[in-house]
Amino acid sequence: MDKTLKTTIIVGILIFSFSPLWFVYEYSKSRPELRTFSVSGEGKEIVVPNIAEIRIGVISEGQDLTTLQKENSEKMNKIISFLKEKGIDEKDIQTENYSVTPKYDYSKAPYRIVGYTISQDLKVKVRDLSKIGEILSQAVNYGANNVFGPNFTVDDKEVYLERAREKAIKNAKEKAEKIAKSAGFKLGKIVSITESSPFEPIPVMLKEIEGGPEISQPQIQPGSQEIRVQVNITFEIK
Repeated sequence: MDKTLKTTIIVGILIFSFSPLWFVYEYSKSRPELRTFSVSGEGKEIVVPNIAEIRIGVISEGQDLTTLQKENSEKMNKIISFLKEKGIDEKDIQTENYSVTPKYDYSKAPYRIVGYTISQDLKVKVRDLSKIGEILSQAVNYGANNVFGPNFTVDDKEVYLERAREKAIKNAKEKAEKIAKSAGFKLGKIVSITESSPFEPIPVMLKEIEGGPEISQPQIQPGSQEIRVQVNITFEIK
């Protein structure tokens, strides 16, 4: 092949190979730098809880495992029957834990089992809040000795979260418009939007209850809750 033709072909191949890179380089130089600014917004909804979640547990200790299991199950079955009598639906009664733990004598080797602890726990949703006090007190009377709650919540929480989210976005946009007006620039399109975790209510915890005589019915007040959403929106500056 002629040397001149060969050189021409090689040069052409190199130009063809590097032309896309050159285009990208020139485009990046000519493209204006994107200017942005960010603003946060908050929205909240005040709701009255219509569900109470409580944990009801039975802890039994003893030496004979068979007898212990029978006693623990009988107590828990009475509690479950009582809950159903009070109108609690089966879908709202969930076993969260059932454990059998041996107790050892470590005074000398070999270590030996000297007893057992059986723990059984239910998570219960109470939809009629007027029944909470009676359920808590009667559960103890039927043998519950480890009770936590109530943790108040609402049905369809997503509905309230969406309302709070809309308020948060509106709040952020209003802030952005005021800032843009004061600073003398125009708002462009939204570049990004992020949302922080919504506020979750902290459950009220009752102290562990030891078995004993019938206790008086506690007065339970659900009060109200704040469902809060925060957003951060980044806008383009025109």
